[in-house]
Amino acid sequence: MIFKVFFQESKNQVPVRENTKSIYVEGESVRDIRRKLKDYPYNIELVTPIDGAFLEYEKQIEDFKVLEI
Repeated sequence: MIFKVFFQESKNQVPVRENTKSIYVEGESVRDIRRKLKDYPYNIELVTPIDGAFLEYEKQIEDFKVLEI
């Protein structure tokens, strides 16, 4: 399953909507995704699964790339 992860680039950064970035990661569950990203310096705000029509919509975005971990 593919998950969309919303994050700040630094664990020390206070979450500000305008600075939120997102990546796509393949994994089994939200817990699996958080475990995969624990060594990255990200302040993770939200991890949400995407599938169906929403996944197809996201694939149309030019920055869509699933992070291989």
